[in-house]
Amino acid sequence: MRFKSYSLREKIMIGKKIKKICKNNRVKFIINDDPILTKKLDADGCHLGQNDMKIEKARKIIGNKIIGVTCHNSIRLAKTAIKSKANYIAFGAFYSTKTKKIRYQATTKILNEISKITDIPLVAIGGINSSNYKNLLLNKADFLAISSYIWNNKKIKPKKAIEILR
Repeated sequence: MRFKSYSLREKIMIGKKIKKICKNNRVKFIINDDPILTKKLDADGCHLGQNDMKIEKARKIIGNKIIGVTCHNSIRLAKTAIKSKANYIAFGAFYSTKTKKIRYQATTKILNEISKITDIPLVAIGGINSSNYKNLLLNKADFLAISSYIWNNKKIKPKKAIEILR
């Protein structure tokens, strides 16, 4: 759940609904940037950006829940996340995206490099769609974070976009 400009009250209200949908579909419910909200909603975990709370502090708040960390395109940041016992590490953006401004460009080379030093799941983020997702999976991405292709697709509805990716 990623809502940058909503109030805490709105996030809690929406989060409760999302949690129920996730549970009904046996999907993990991850909160972006906010371990305290993660605890309040009893979500499955939290995703931390590099400017968010450190993993160690987040772990004290949410305990043994999932914590993922953005590592942009940096092997150094990935090694720090591994050492801090992140449950997954995310890289991106791999492709151009309208979801947010791209400050770091990742390549499949980083997925291949990091997969040699850890078994922690690797997540690819940024501009992923039906024509490029397979390349990421073939290059060691364990999970894909896909937003615009599903939710902002002018050609097909979200359900159809998901079906195409299966």
